[in-house]
Amino acid sequence: MISSAIVERYARAIFELGVESGQLEHLSAQLRDLSALFATSRELRMVGENPLIPDDQRDAVLKELGGRLGVGDLALNTVRLLARRRRLSALPDIAKRLGGLADEKAGVVRAKVVSAAPLSEDFYTKLAQKLEAKTRMKVVIEREQDPSLIAGVVTKIGDNTIDGSLRGRLSAMERNLLQARV
Repeated sequence: MISSAIVERYARAIFELGVESGQLEHLSAQLRDLSALFATSRELRMVGENPLIPDDQRDAVLKELGGRLGVGDLALNTVRLLARRRRLSALPDIAKRLGGLADEKAGVVRAKVVSAAPLSEDFYTKLAQKLEAKTRMKVVIEREQDPSLIAGVVTKIGDNTIDGSLRGRLSAMERNLLQARV
């Protein structure tokens, strides 16, 4: 397991390189995509993490992968460096932290909206406007559906959660009833 201090150090260094080169947003997106690729490909993880595979062969595979995917030099060199230092398993955490740093710099905050059923575009537009007014930042909404909510919406923005779901209200009612019994 890679420590959070190491993740933070790599993410900050990559962030600074992205800012210097003017490619921060592009770099962040490419590392996020590469991270998702590594997460879904068992074979790629084996090549990247197996200490029995010589470094030059691993590097050649990563270069070929980068070329096929059209990955920029900065993102490819980042992944190659992580592979050489046996830190490729930290790529998802590094990509996530880098995305957070890029969002901070751009004045963007991400909100996750989980609903029981599909919601209209109008709802998301109005919600984004209200959240932007409260946070004074641009809000990007990530959408998800969870039928177990029964009805309603749960909104997570940063460390704050606003639970407007029926499941959440039923749970709160249950807690109140149990406390009243005691």
